[in-house]
Amino acid sequence: MKYKLISCNVFQRELCLAIAETPVIVDPEFLELGLHERREELRSRIQERIDAASDSRPGGSGYDAIILGYGLCGNGLAGVEARSIPVVLPRAHDCCTVLMGSGPNFLASFGDNRSAPWSSAGYIERGQSYFRESELGTTMGYGLEYKELVEKYGEENASFVWETMHPETDDKKLRYIEIPETSKLGYADMMKRKAAEEGKDFVLLPGSMRMLRALVAGAWDPAEFLVVPPGKRIVPLYDFESVFVAE
Repeated sequence: MKYKLISCNVFQRELCLAIAETPVIVDPEFLELGLHERREELRSRIQERIDAASDSRPGGSGYDAIILGYGLCGNGLAGVEARSIPVVLPRAHDCCTVLMGSGPNFLASFGDNRSAPWSSAGYIERGQSYFRESELGTTMGYGLEYKELVEKYGEENASFVWETMHPETDDKKLRYIEIPETSKLGYADMMKRKAAEEGKDFVLLPGSMRMLRALVAGAWDPAEFLVVPPGKRIVPLYDFESVFVAE
């Protein structure tokens, strides 16, 4: 088997390790972190790279699938279409779920504070800031301007929805997702010191490469990965189970 990997470079360390461990041939390509903040550009860039890798003619790319190191990512992958070969991606709203190893792990650790900021090795090394502000409100369908909420829910409900999804918070925790395979980098200790300097409580969250390893190995449990058949596109569901479907 031969896969084309298109991924955010927030996973670059972990995915390079996973690729080295799998017998599958994987050709990786990493895009810069932060494209989720410009969802139209993210969608365009991903579609462009899918199109370039989708030549299934004799002498073409020869890929059996295109695998994505992305989740829904601020709705940036909504509408992305598979061309001549399948496209596969984790059922995740963003990279937090993937780094936590599963959706249940994410929900268990973040509970009702699902948009809380957090950090990881990838954000420390490649982000403009050491922490990640979640766009979960966007990926749940609420990352909209107020006028869009009015169109979607009506004037009567728009105000309530806006206030519900944009609560005033004073988060005093600095969360760091520790992947065992990269723990030797010492970033957890660095984040602990930073938390103390900023007067915050340090929270160490146990991460996992489980989903990333499964992605590059072709172990695509349908409960955790969406396989988009040729000619179908990614359509968001805005839930925490399926996240999106292929239509």
